[in-house]
Amino acid sequence: MPRYAYANGRFRPHNQASVHIEDRGYQFADGVYEVVPVHKGQVVDEEPHLDRLARSLGELRIDMPMSRHALKLVSHELIRRNALTNGFIYMQVTRGVAPRDHKFPKAKPRPALTMTTRQLPAKSDAQVDSGFAVITAPDQRWKRCDIKSISLLPNILAKQQAAEAGCDEAWLIDADGNVTEGAATNAWIVTDDKKVITRQADASILPGITRLSLTQVMARAGYELEIRPFSQQEAMNATEAFLTSSTNFVMPVTRIDGQPVGNGHPGILTMQLRQTYIDEVVTGGRGAAPGDVYRSMAV
Repeated sequence: MPRYAYANGRFRPHNQASVHIEDRGYQFADGVYEVVPVHKGQVVDEEPHLDRLARSLGELRIDMPMSRHALKLVSHELIRRNALTNGFIYMQVTRGVAPRDHKFPKAKPRPALTMTTRQLPAKSDAQVDSGFAVITAPDQRWKRCDIKSISLLPNILAKQQAAEAGCDEAWLIDADGNVTEGAATNAWIVTDDKKVITRQADASILPGITRLSLTQVMARAGYELEIRPFSQQEAMNATEAFLTSSTNFVMPVTRIDGQPVGNGHPGILTMQLRQTYIDEVVTGGRGAAPGDVYRSMAV
């Protein structure tokens, strides 16, 4: 079965889809993206992801490439054409095609939209039971991490550093010694008294949609949550740790910089949160409501 992509108004075989050489995404990383999870053929948290896409575009003064309704029609058609069951839709919007110049083009180009899908196997029980190993690395990113920009070089370098250390993720450390987030995930810890801690959604982190939905799941279930920075040392001393993302949902972190977290196994509370999140959001459809991304931001 051929794989399809969508590029600027046309569905094309994946290996034939292309963008113009002077697309500003290619020239300047002048654009944003979204990764929207799909589980058993159903889109998870679609509206909040589209909210975040609109917010990121607004921060860069790029227009939405089409109406939200049309965007959903295109993405659902791509899911159908690719028979996507479990994985994600990747959406990318750039400022468009214009002669190379750092300034915004005087003649406003049409935003360029591309979409692809990727099939991913569900995390195995063995993967979840072993948890993720992370390293810590200095946070060298720009100061507007709340924008889901396609400019990801510092994230790439941190991910590569983690891979070369035999780890799954890098947790980034700011100038104050606090964890901001992972290279492609949000970071969480659990204290001895069972408080769950994650950093506030400000300009220093991407406001993760899984992060947002999980905070709402926790509020409904009565878990104790603290929204504040936590230090690298707090993470090392935590009873439990985990990360969240659209492709991992809630994933235990069992080692940080080679040292075990707690007893070195996924924590009881972490595994409860993972199962509750899957039951309520992934299969139950009780994710974040439209507009919640905006309300959760502290910038």
